[in-house]
Amino acid sequence: MSTPEAGQVTGTKDKNYNLIWFTESCLSNALRLETYIEDAQRDGDDELADMFRKAQAESRKGGEQGKQLLSQRLSG
Repeated sequence: MSTPEAGQVTGTKDKNYNLIWFTESCLSNALRLETYIEDAQRDGDDELADMFRKAQAESRKGGEQGKQLLSQRLSG
């Protein structure tokens, strides 16, 4: 059984690392979904494109929330 990493290895507490990871993942996902939307549109699949747009909006929302929280924590 391994000991949880709490900043000794990375220099960043788990909760802060997790917030950074979450924010980056949401923003990266929003970018990736743009390609998926374009692919669906090219094939004339509006239903799929709409689903990807909704998912992209949620990813953007998560990214924005993560950025706000990071900003508050880094300035405090």
